[in-house]
Amino acid sequence: MSWSLLAQAAGMFAVTNIDDLVVLAVFFGRAGADRARAWRIVAGQYLGFLGILAASVLGALGAGLLPDPVIPYLGLLPLALGVKAALAAWRHRDDDDPGDARAAPGALQVATVTFANGGDNIGVYVPVLAVAGAGAMSVYVTVFLIGVAVWCAAGWLLATRAPVAEALSRWGHVVLPVVLIGLGVAILVEGGAFGL
Repeated sequence: MSWSLLAQAAGMFAVTNIDDLVVLAVFFGRAGADRARAWRIVAGQYLGFLGILAASVLGALGAGLLPDPVIPYLGLLPLALGVKAALAAWRHRDDDDPGDARAAPGALQVATVTFANGGDNIGVYVPVLAVAGAGAMSVYVTVFLIGVAVWCAAGWLLATRAPVAEALSRWGHVVLPVVLIGLGVAILVEGGAFGL
């Protein structure tokens, strides 16, 4: 296991979950000092993220059935999701409604929001896991599960730090499309898709 693989897994988790961090902060803010509600949020986050991981691993294993020359074209998934996120950010640039963030912070509600918000995660994780191999895939999954705990702690901290939560809420929608588009292009280029 190399440090670069750990860093890549941690970085991928962070950039694909920036939006989730804001949602978690809102959920934790609504939970207030109620520890039982806070633990339900953590349980829901893990449940939703386990769904994302299951879909990603199954998708990656299915992608393993594809011929090798086709694999680099999976980079089109995060690229398309990045473009879609950029268009959505542009369309909703003047909106103040946090949407799903207003849901009651029960475990199933948090899991549903997490999974529904994880389409970009799945689109990014599938092509990366498809080319990673079993050993690297287990590293990614482990780092991602640790990342969920870190994200929950960070979400709780953000819920108590209004200026930080406001900054993430303001710029998270810009960072995500840029990263997804960059990741999609990197997968396409590294795999030699389109003769790149």
